[in-house]
Amino acid sequence: MKYSQWIGIAAAIILVIAGFFPWTYHPDLDKNFTGFFTENNVYGKPGRVFIVLSAISIIFFAVQRIWAKRWNMFMCAITLAFAIKSFIVYSGCYRGICPDKKAGLWIMLLAAILMMAMSLFPDMKLKATEQH
Repeated sequence: MKYSQWIGIAAAIILVIAGFFPWTYHPDLDKNFTGFFTENNVYGKPGRVFIVLSAISIIFFAVQRIWAKRWNMFMCAITLAFAIKSFIVYSGCYRGICPDKKAGLWIMLLAAILMMAMSLFPDMKLKATEQH
């Protein structure tokens, strides 16, 4: 795909920005949780992990070498797995209370899926080798 690298970089930036949006609303606490805030840090701070993984992926999206594209697939797979884990943890019910899923949670998951998809279709110009 012609623009897969740019779309992947944009998805990585959107993933970082999504960490600042509200992910879930917990009615018993009357608070919104984000990628950087949970009550008593119960779910950790996945936003920090997404910043690191996205920065590494942006570098690999930008480098036009085959080894970088292979490592990018691996990094995007790790990012997607962590996004799925975070989605399950944040949206799971506890003590009979189910939090309301907010837009940030869906944006985070969709950005990670888009990053993975774009890492599978790198825009690489392969050099032709001479055949004798």
